[in-house]
Amino acid sequence: MRLATGLLAAVLLLVGMAPSQAVVRIADDRGGRIGTYVDKYQGLRSSGESVIIDGLCASACTIVLGAIPHDKICVTSHATLGFHAAWDFGANGRAITNPEATQMLYSMYPSPVKRWIAARGGLTPHMIFLRGRELQALYKPCYLDAQASTTRTPVDAHTPAIRTPARAQASVIRVLAPR
Repeated sequence: MRLATGLLAAVLLLVGMAPSQAVVRIADDRGGRIGTYVDKYQGLRSSGESVIIDGLCASACTIVLGAIPHDKICVTSHATLGFHAAWDFGANGRAITNPEATQMLYSMYPSPVKRWIAARGGLTPHMIFLRGRELQALYKPCYLDAQASTTRTPVDAHTPAIRTPARAQASVIRVLAPR
């Protein structure tokens, strides 16, 4: 009888389990080379995964807005997008704006984001930030229930939280979320 009850419980547990969907969380990503991000987000797009922007996504990281379908992106109250012109190192080692790369970057953004950027003077060497109500007017809000993807890990009540250094932290972290 005990075996039958255990077996029935196991079957019910397996039947009642909903499939989970992988979600990608972006936070503390300061960007990098455009090509690297185009490749990364093409793979992400083909996977069909959803994206949570939950912190800084700046520079080339913002390519996610054009690479991933709008309905697969949500933003938390911590989300901040940072935009600026693309640049290269000049002959003397100083950063110089690359107009062709800037135009390519701009062309990847969805129209509402392009309008927001244009209303602020376009992509220039100076960073402009989209966050808060303005950002949530463009993208649906998302909520992190259990804060499972937080970078702080409290050890106990008397030990300070451990924080992963921003540069060592992965810019894209996969977490499992119920469907």
